[in-house]
Amino acid sequence: MQKKVAAFEELLKIMDDLRTQCPWDKKQTIHTLRNLTIEETYELADAIMNEDFEGIKEELGDLMLHVVFYAKIAEEKKVFDIGDSLEHLNKKLINRHPHIYGDVTVENADDVKKNWEQIKMTEGKKSVLSGVPSSLPAIIKAYRMQDKTAQVGFEWDKTDQVWEKVQEELGELQETVDKKMSKDKVEDEFGDVLFALVNYARFLGIDPETALERTNRKFKSRFEYIEKAADRPLEEMSLQEMDALWNKAKKIERKL
Repeated sequence: MQKKVAAFEELLKIMDDLRTQCPWDKKQTIHTLRNLTIEETYELADAIMNEDFEGIKEELGDLMLHVVFYAKIAEEKKVFDIGDSLEHLNKKLINRHPHIYGDVTVENADDVKKNWEQIKMTEGKKSVLSGVPSSLPAIIKAYRMQDKTAQVGFEWDKTDQVWEKVQEELGELQETVDKKMSKDKVEDEFGDVLFALVNYARFLGIDPETALERTNRKFKSRFEYIEKAADRPLEEMSLQEMDALWNKAKKIERKL
């Protein structure tokens, strides 16, 4: 514990030095840092996908720098400091874990999630969905909204019902295509299909964002194999020729 505290104190001291002595750090604002923070978050996400713990360690440090940076700017504006942030977090965690710091009994993780959402509402939240950031990627946002509303009972009973909903939405999408309806209408129905599929993934215990990213990586790897193995420019190859190389890439993957 002492080592951890000392390392955090050193980071705070370095942040003070950077804000007073480094030209680049001195000119940063919460707005100029925002995109950089998003980039660092995605770099952490990549390291997590790769199970690269050395990378996770490094990216967590980079994100911690941003956390301290925002708090330092707020401190300069006399709004709050990092201590206020941590105190607020500590109180929130204690309040939302009454099964640890109180007399509430839970049976499993689902009970914990339900209590969490109920407690948030007592803290002044106007909606169960108020904690879902508007800027989240759409698939993650859909998953989080479905998960949150499920905690208050807005949920299908069985997985089969969810799959029936997927098939229903697919039928409605196909109908809009067959009838050559407007692009907006087709887009609406396509969105409904994706939303239903996200819900189905949730019932299967699958993270749809991770599943799609795994497929993205497979696609990238296989297409790059086609580019490498092709004996002439891809533009001069037929789809059948490229598909043959695609299947070779799949066979190579199975052997790894």
